[in-house]
Amino acid sequence: MRTGLLTEGGYPYASGDAGLWCDRLVRGLGQHEFDLYALSRSRHQEEQGLLPLPPQVTRVRTAPLWTAEGDGGAVGYGRRARRRFTEHYGELAGAVCAAADGSASGTVADRFANALYGLAELAREEGGLGAALRSDLGVRTLERACRAPGAPRTAREARVADLLTVTGHLERALRPLSLDWYGEDALGAADLCHAASGGPAALPGLLARHFCGVPLLVTEYGVHLRAHYLGQGPGAAPAVRALLAAFHGRLATEIYRRAEILTPGNAHARRWQERCGADRARIRTVYPGMAADGFTEAGESPDGADPDTLVWVGRVEPAKDLVSLLHAFAEVRRREPGARLRIVGSPGGPEGT
Repeated sequence: MRTGLLTEGGYPYASGDAGLWCDRLVRGLGQHEFDLYALSRSRHQEEQGLLPLPPQVTRVRTAPLWTAEGDGGAVGYGRRARRRFTEHYGELAGAVCAAADGSASGTVADRFANALYGLAELAREEGGLGAALRSDLGVRTLERACRAPGAPRTAREARVADLLTVTGHLERALRPLSLDWYGEDALGAADLCHAASGGPAALPGLLARHFCGVPLLVTEYGVHLRAHYLGQGPGAAPAVRALLAAFHGRLATEIYRRAEILTPGNAHARRWQERCGADRARIRTVYPGMAADGFTEAGESPDGADPDTLVWVGRVEPAKDLVSLLHAFAEVRRREPGARLRIVGSPGGPEGT
């Protein structure tokens, strides 16, 4: 079986996320072939190079999400292509700006999906979308959706600077639509697409499913949508926060609706997937396994474990939400003044390597 393994900012980059479990997966299934399709997040990540790969990896294709360079042909859209772009992007932006009251959630999800695949088909025919998404036409199309009747107040109050910020983010998030990964010589030849996370990493899997009927499997240990919420800095304008949260929420819903199987790595991720519309019948929680031999002596001190000490181990980064842990532990201390919290970890990202 040939699997197209899809990652964003992760395997097979040496400084990528989720590299350990992806490498364990690939090496543990030596009887199958793997093609790796990786989206990079920074120049630093690309300069760090790739991990050594086993022989069952037959192909590696990469694309950057961090640079504005991309397709060169979108500026030259003819009248018909411009009209199609305005229609599809306007529909997608309209779905993002639709009220999130749940009264027509299925209709909005279908509207978002139809617009997404319409843009993908346009990109396939015209050689890309990037320049169109970054253009004045793209900004004006987004602005019309924000000013339309029924749009949330935060969207209607978006300023020009907010619209430009959102436009830049959407262009990067939608960049997989412009890639040439979906033919019979690429993902179209795979028996299965396995996305190592939600968000942009799963977007090529959605398109391989749409264009070629390749089934999609999505594994999440940390939910991409939750990571986006936590990664939004407090200085972001309300309109930017609302619009980007809505976009990533719509994308997560489409990924969860279309994936044949979802394999969250814990019950927390499973609850997020179900809340975003995933069918419970298609979810299989697969807890990460590891050899425990190396940790057998780390659990207790020589004179016995301190029953009043809580130990947290992991990377110190927004996705781990240590802020919530500190708030929760403050409540514990109010009831148990002798309780202690020990945090063992290092910063995530380049500064932590």
